[in-house]
Amino acid sequence: MTDAVQLEAVSKVYGKGQGAVAALREVSVRIPTGSFTAVMGPSGSGKSTFLHCAAGLDTPSSGSVRLGDTELAGMDETRLTKLRRRRVGFVFQSFNLVPSLNVLENITLPMRLANARVERAWLDEIVVRVGLTGRVGHRPAQLSGGQQQRVAIARALVTRPEVVFGDEPTGALDTVTAREVLTLLRDVTDAMGQTVVMVTHDPMAASYADTVLFLADGRIVDAMTDPTADRVAERMTRLGAWT
Repeated sequence: MTDAVQLEAVSKVYGKGQGAVAALREVSVRIPTGSFTAVMGPSGSGKSTFLHCAAGLDTPSSGSVRLGDTELAGMDETRLTKLRRRRVGFVFQSFNLVPSLNVLENITLPMRLANARVERAWLDEIVVRVGLTGRVGHRPAQLSGGQQQRVAIARALVTRPEVVFGDEPTGALDTVTAREVLTLLRDVTDAMGQTVVMVTHDPMAASYADTVLFLADGRIVDAMTDPTADRVAERMTRLGAWT
């Protein structure tokens, strides 16, 4: 199996001198193509920095980050922007939809920004897959929170990205709606072979993943395959996340 994302000895330091803070410390990990990976850890453990470096949103202080066969370290912001637009999808806690655009226009926005042609058959498949049939003419204000997050997921998928990165994608949703969104992310991995990397603080959310990576003090300190919510919660408690 090929690797969708590979980090080798990645460190990220903010600030200089005595005020320097190491957010990541020599992190090495390979994320296989077509897998669903959750990233967890106590507050300040480096979860968001890990995601930002892996997705090309931030540049590591040292080490190597590869998206497929492409080395991201050393790329300037213009090249990184083009790479993210073509090869990476993002889903955040806040849905980041454009209020004046309808569902279809929000989904296809990345394609229009890239001056790329929208494949109608692929677009139709995504709309069906995320459960938005009959809603494509609605504006965000006319949708529930769960429906808005489904639009955000569809927008992340429309460019056929190599990886979809989620930063607390269920953080603003109630439990029932969160489960629906997580089931959708699980489905796009299983049925479409989509690689998903999700930062979360919720053991229930992490239980939908194939693998959970645990960060503490900027290092990966453990990994769990076939996770359950109870096992993840117990591991987080041992990391001191909720003490």
